[in-house]
Amino acid sequence: MQWTLVIPLKPLARAKSRLADTAGDGVRPGLALAFAQDTVAAALACDAVGDVVVVTNDALAGRELAALGARIVPDTPSAGLNAALAHATAVVRAERPRTPVAALNADLPALRPLELARVLDTAAPFPRAFLPDAAEIGTTLLSAGAGQELQPAFGARSRARHRASGAVELPLDRVDSVRQDVDTGDDLRAALSLGVGPRTAAAAARLLIPGQ
Repeated sequence: MQWTLVIPLKPLARAKSRLADTAGDGVRPGLALAFAQDTVAAALACDAVGDVVVVTNDALAGRELAALGARIVPDTPSAGLNAALAHATAVVRAERPRTPVAALNADLPALRPLELARVLDTAAPFPRAFLPDAAEIGTTLLSAGAGQELQPAFGARSRARHRASGAVELPLDRVDSVRQDVDTGDDLRAALSLGVGPRTAAAAARLLIPGQ
């Protein structure tokens, strides 16, 4: 089975505001782009992934991620993360109604293709499934099998909301790279300890991060 991954990305100027204590206003947009580039590159290198769709209205991010091989879908609803994911999934399903789809966070700079493949393979038997983030509060991946609605409920405490919606929580270990999203300085340090992609490594090298 090969999946279509849908990756949402807000405009870079508004991205990663919780990293303010680690990266200044002039640095965060580039850091957010680096996260997305490394995430998309790793996803495209995963054997379980057929294609990657990025939903964004950011022109720079769209150009850079398209250059890596992602398909760019404009965030036409412009009504938040879940609306963007529902829109992009509808675009994908209008062309290929039976394709399995998974929403993946754009801030997984340590993502490893083999770990992503393991998550997707484990999710495949279920109509809908999700992987909680490293903090065990949020969600980094939500899947919907062929013919199933994605029903995204990302945001604060999305782990509980996705579980309540009927999605199966995947009880996986040793997939840290798929769970380690980056919202805070501590998250970035954790991702760096796992080993991030080259673009994030270059961007982070310009920051003074205690414990790096």
